Amino acid sequence: MLFQGHDVHPSQLEPLQLVRYSPGEHYGLHTDWFDNEAYKLAINGGNRLSSFFAYVYVRNDTTGGGTNFPLINAPRDEKWCDVLDCDEPWDKGVTFRPVEGNAIYWENLYPDGSGSGNHRTVHAGLPVTSGDKIGMNIWTRQVPLGEEARASFEEYPEV
Repeated sequence: MLFQGHDVHPSQLEPLQLVRYSPGEHYGLHTDWFDNEAYKLAINGGNRLSSFFAYVYVRNDTTGGGTNFPLINAPRDEKWCDVLDCDEPWDKGVTFRPVEGNAIYWENLYPDGSGSGNHRTVHAGLPVTSGDKIGMNIWTRQVPLGEEARASFEEYPEV
């Protein structure tokens, strides 16, 4: 986990979350960091420091279903079109194609140490128009998650 540029311990990882998207399914615009102070408490592991979204499975006939970051400028070089959806209008930010085995990584908080969420990380899982995709969310917290916090994931997996 050193590649993240942080001294991160495995106890800072939330339990992994698998998500499946079939035709018509999507996840609207959101951030992975928390505004609610209760979720940011050290006892709960603090805020989400970083996120990975890995494409675990993408059926061959899958269309749509990209991960869009509307406030991030897309590179305009065509060499990126294998992993980015270059058919999306540039004014809609950058959209990562669902490519099995690929992952997207981003840091949720500003690097100034304030613990404030970076609004530019707002993103959405765009609707799958055909096929299926399965993704895995991997979230790293600021500090280790205690046993009580880990138990709450089993009780309330959507948190």
